[in-house]
Amino acid sequence: MSTKSIQQEVDERSNLTGSNKFEMLLFRLGAVRDNMPSELFGINVFKIREIVAMPEVTAMAGSTQHMLGVVNLRGQIIPVIDLPAVIGCVPKTGLNIMLVTEFARTTQAFAVESVEDIVRLDWGQVLPAERGAAGGMVTSIARLDGDVNQSRLAQVLDVESILGNVMPNDDAELDTSSIGPVLKLKPGSVVLAADDSFVARAMIEQGLNAMGVPFIMTKSGQEAWDKLLHISNDAESKGQQISDRVAMVLTDLEMPEMDGFTLTKNIKQDSRFRHVPVVIHSSLSGATNEDHVRNVGADGYVAKFQADELAATIRGVLQRYEHHA
Repeated sequence: MSTKSIQQEVDERSNLTGSNKFEMLLFRLGAVRDNMPSELFGINVFKIREIVAMPEVTAMAGSTQHMLGVVNLRGQIIPVIDLPAVIGCVPKTGLNIMLVTEFARTTQAFAVESVEDIVRLDWGQVLPAERGAAGGMVTSIARLDGDVNQSRLAQVLDVESILGNVMPNDDAELDTSSIGPVLKLKPGSVVLAADDSFVARAMIEQGLNAMGVPFIMTKSGQEAWDKLLHISNDAESKGQQISDRVAMVLTDLEMPEMDGFTLTKNIKQDSRFRHVPVVIHSSLSGATNEDHVRNVGADGYVAKFQADELAATIRGVLQRYEHHA
């Protein structure tokens, strides 16, 4: 499939949010070892801004490992990451394609060997990866042909971990002085959080701990939904309301099994949970995604990783609910 036709599909893709479906760009990085087949990887199309033939890269003095340098793309200087080297693959034909990505308000490019296709998947076809897959750089495994034994598999990259390793962001470091005072929830209640990225979970936990907020951390929308149902049933058996046990749900958007849009919609359309506030915390920034967030009924949206903004949003949403209680 040509770069041009894939770029056209990126530009013309349908709006799949809220249906637990998404589109994934498939690409190859080479083989882990000689005489092995080339590995297939994937990234959510929403993160892809542009796909171009590999331009000339200018090396930068003092660059971190796996940083090829920078390119000048229509006047914008963009850092380029050697993605096969990060993952531990060796391209058979070289670094031929550059994927320009937008992630948490930043723009960067990944050099890859080739692009294959864009596939439309249900998040139910995506399963959490084992801890440590590809050195912790893979968040989940996609069964491209559905739930069948012979399905082709693609490894979905944990972009948060990759960027955190290759391009450490000083702004992402938690400044506890910007978090504000300890947040007092109703005694016995917690924040229920969901994120499939190990790096993101660690940062969320750090922020919630700094706020003095008790929480339950889950790794997917499905796990969070199952936990919410379990807590609800337990609360009901004890004559409690769900608000006595869950003060808020904090969720990522891209997650295996069930995405954050579907999780939010499930919560807001269920009479038991519609008064549970939901805040979405995602690297899928941009006006389009923020519109989708409002459409599914979320109470707040925060781009990763802005610890002070996350703290302020959590406080503001909880205060609104207290006033309307």
